[in-house]
Amino acid sequence: MVSSLDGAPGDVSAIARRQCHRGASGPAAILMNGRAFSITCFACIGGFLYGYNQGSFSGIPTMPSFASHMGDWVTDQTKKGWLASIFGLGAWIGCLYSGFLAEILSRKYAILVNVFIFIVGLVVQCTAAIGGVPCMLSGRFITGMSIGAISVNVPNYIAEVAPPEIRGSLVALQQLANTTGIMVSFWVNYCTNNIKGRGNSQSDAAWLVPICLQLLPAISLGVGMLFMPFSPRWLIHHDRDAEARRVLSNLRKLDQDHELIELEFLEIKAHSVFEKRSIAQKWPHLVELTAWNTFKLQCVAIGSLFQTKAMFHRVISATVTMFFQQATGINAVLYYAPSIFTALGMSSNTTSLLATGVVGVLLFLATIPAVLYIDKFGRKPVMIVGAVGMGTCHVAIAVIFAKNQYQWDTHQVAGWAAVAMIWLYVVHFGYSWGPCAWVLIAEIWPLSNRAYGIALGASSNWMCNFIVSQVTPIMLEKLTYGTFIFFGALTFGGGLFILLFVPETKRLTLEQMDLIFGSVGVAEADARRMAEISKEIGLDDVFTS
Repeated sequence: MVSSLDGAPGDVSAIARRQCHRGASGPAAILMNGRAFSITCFACIGGFLYGYNQGSFSGIPTMPSFASHMGDWVTDQTKKGWLASIFGLGAWIGCLYSGFLAEILSRKYAILVNVFIFIVGLVVQCTAAIGGVPCMLSGRFITGMSIGAISVNVPNYIAEVAPPEIRGSLVALQQLANTTGIMVSFWVNYCTNNIKGRGNSQSDAAWLVPICLQLLPAISLGVGMLFMPFSPRWLIHHDRDAEARRVLSNLRKLDQDHELIELEFLEIKAHSVFEKRSIAQKWPHLVELTAWNTFKLQCVAIGSLFQTKAMFHRVISATVTMFFQQATGINAVLYYAPSIFTALGMSSNTTSLLATGVVGVLLFLATIPAVLYIDKFGRKPVMIVGAVGMGTCHVAIAVIFAKNQYQWDTHQVAGWAAVAMIWLYVVHFGYSWGPCAWVLIAEIWPLSNRAYGIALGASSNWMCNFIVSQVTPIMLEKLTYGTFIFFGALTFGGGLFILLFVPETKRLTLEQMDLIFGSVGVAEADARRMAEISKEIGLDDVFTS
């Protein structure tokens, strides 16, 4: 199902011409594109917020002071699942409106709006010290909405400002920021767990401090995004060509009349004009880019993703990949790590939080190679190896659990062996499915469908996140070691899916994705329209010069 890279002569010329101007992928290429790298680093504060918020709620429900306000919502497994999973439900809602905001406001301002929503959600969570469960549930739902939208808008923004040779690495940097947030939150929980004692004497600050600390990076991101450039692709699509040239020139640190700037600008322009004319042909009443038309276009655009074989291939690649990312069980570990470690024989809450802190460190360290080398090794082989590694760890944990679940006190070595397999599992996730899945869904869509396509893929991720978070406490209680067999089988299935159905996308421009997904030549009229546009805007002259 993976098509070859055979397209029109102009497409092949574009690839060849780009290869003449850019070097190899890897760390050196990142340093060569320092401006795009620095902008990406700042935008990735959004990924840090995502990871921190997710990780902080792993340890908070185990704190006695928090339990005193939540009652049976931390002991009843179904209610405990809702405390964690309502964040994912809110994130799913955020994914649905993220594409609309990204189109009418820009990727940049969409991130800013969602930072404000995030801060509101944090404030509501903090009032749970007085208001109890309703405030915590509503606050987590609101922050989930903002994080769901940010998880779409930030990769979209990064993919559109990054040059092709390091696009994968820069989008993967979002996952590194995510794992940094997880790591920091785990250790913050560990450090605040003993504020003013343990047990019933524990202060509310033990869980309020981890929540309130998120305000600092959130405010920094909100203020800083005011000074970040707009996406050049969004500018061109909204007829702000001169500004787009300046942004491209600044991002690439090249003169505006440099051949590579001209080539990239005209490629984006050609695809933008193509998409607009396609919309004019299919939905002439939605041509004007008003907010209401954009909303209606979002609905018909999502529907159009299912209308051709080539586009449906993209839909399946994105949504099923993100389903399997969650089906590996990663958020079962991140949300419930202390509970899992306690089930594996850890003797105290402090010890289980310490073991959870190690999870955060290993996840962070394992993500670094992906950032540096994802554009060198590609997406497919890394994800397949990662799936095999994670699946094997799940099976090993299940075997150890099955043999020792009633005798952890006398078989502490077995308990630590199971803990070590969880640590190894998060390493395999950190270098593979963590970053690669987000890179994949950020780069496979055509311009007019990109915001909606990423939102569709991310919504699959968040809905699965919601389900996994909801059922994991119940599965651990009812299935015990069967929980790991279940996630292991799904993980192996994810590796098989990547092997058979997902194409390799490394080092291709966002516009060249049409080639490997078979969009070129799907309709003769489309091919003629693109040829006419390329000639009209002067792209053919660049190829023949």
